[in-house]
Amino acid sequence: MDTPKSSKLEIIIPAFRGHSQSFLMVLDGITEEDALKRIDGKTNHIIWMVGNFLDMRYALGNVLGLKEEFEFKEFFFQGKALDENLKYPTLKQLKDNFHEISPLVYQKLLEASNEELDKAFPMGINIDFFPENVLNFVGMCIGREDYLCGQMGLMRKILDYEGMKYDFDMNMKY
Repeated sequence: MDTPKSSKLEIIIPAFRGHSQSFLMVLDGITEEDALKRIDGKTNHIIWMVGNFLDMRYALGNVLGLKEEFEFKEFFFQGKALDENLKYPTLKQLKDNFHEISPLVYQKLLEASNEELDKAFPMGINIDFFPENVLNFVGMCIGREDYLCGQMGLMRKILDYEGMKYDFDMNMKY
């Protein structure tokens, strides 16, 4: 395992890499057509979930100093509600974005110092047990990724796909 500069991220590094693997495994075999299906008009579709996952990756990268912009930001920024009137990007386009941003964010996580992680990062949460700093934003992003992978896993089953396989790609280093 890669060792981060800050010991504060020792739990984040395996979680980030695990989420990268889960993201790809949960989408394995999903068709473009099925990725746009909603359940009884009540759920978000998988494309929206994937886009929101990527919005988290780009936001995390930006907070850590990356300048890359998510090309589909206008669809997903800060959990923007699904709009059935929009033509969303394809699953392939979003997976390509995933492979572009993820190694860059991973490298930034490895390089982050304690000082960078302790910097104030206002999120508007305003609760006394949650310091609004970069480290806690990183944690929130990781938590959101976990939540979205779980939602996509449930959608797999609802759409009659077999359960996610845990075929980890040991060559993927992000």
